[in-house]
Amino acid sequence: MSMSVTAGIAAEEVEHASGKWWLLLITGILWVLFGLFVLDASVDSALAIGYLTGIYLLVAGVMEFVLAGVMVSWRWLHVLLGVLFVVGGILAFMSPFETFRILAIFVGFFLVLKGTFDFCMALATRHVVDLWWLLLIAGVIEVVVGFWASGYPGRSAWLLLLWIGIGALIRGVTQLILAFQVRKIHEAVT
Repeated sequence: MSMSVTAGIAAEEVEHASGKWWLLLITGILWVLFGLFVLDASVDSALAIGYLTGIYLLVAGVMEFVLAGVMVSWRWLHVLLGVLFVVGGILAFMSPFETFRILAIFVGFFLVLKGTFDFCMALATRHVVDLWWLLLIAGVIEVVVGFWASGYPGRSAWLLLLWIGIGALIRGVTQLILAFQVRKIHEAVT
């Protein structure tokens, strides 16, 4: 296949896909609304996060089963992961508050683990990377915040709500910007 034919196919795919810019706009608006809802930090936010975790786990389970149907090697692992994800998703729907509490505990644990890793990476790369000390400081801050959040479950829950809310807002704004960029491409192509 020649380069001009490949470029023509790619341009046609971009033109077709750019017509769906409004999907990015809708999902961006939904992410922003969800982020604002979570940052409200009410009991409904904890429920929403528990239910969203359940949805995520169920979708991940279905994807693992699809992979098990397609992959020849390691099929057993995909089936096992699929079963675990589906069971976890069902449990998340049955007890969304408990799911939220467990996620909040994991936030503190994750920050301690990631901070320790960043601290070690900073020390290991101090002779190679100029700004290694920034990673060192970030690692120390992550460990301190992780221990602070782990000390009391309410702090972990607050940190989880803040993290998810801000993350959803950032994703929403990014998708809104991307929607208008894709729209501009669509208008230029048509």
